[in-house]
Amino acid sequence: MVQEREQLSRVLETIERLIETEPEADVVLRRAVDVLAGTVERYVYVDLSFVEAGELVRGPWRGKEPADEAVGRSLAVPVIHDGSRVGELRVATAPSHALTEADERFLGRVAQRLSAHCLVGWDTGGVPWSEVE
Repeated sequence: MVQEREQLSRVLETIERLIETEPEADVVLRRAVDVLAGTVERYVYVDLSFVEAGELVRGPWRGKEPADEAVGRSLAVPVIHDGSRVGELRVATAPSHALTEADERFLGRVAQRLSAHCLVGWDTGGVPWSEVE
């Protein structure tokens, strides 16, 4: 449990450094998803969606689709900026792993740190996120 908290703390620090050093919102959001999916081993799927015209539109994502049989439980955390929902951060685990309260708190903090970037993050000039490098 202590090791898990330390890992999540290091991942949050990495995302915070990214936010502080990268000027482009879309790059911050893609790399944050990459960090979550590539560092937290039990997260087999990570996606970030944005509220657009009242609907969630999927942005950057990594991993196995949630409908895949290799995906177990999932958790969706709202991304709130200045009291408004601007997106949703979602992760899924392998079937053999559970999501904990520590995951929920951690993802809430990540969502909060990314919230301002979600305001402009969906603007990829009309190019679908799946095609943005």
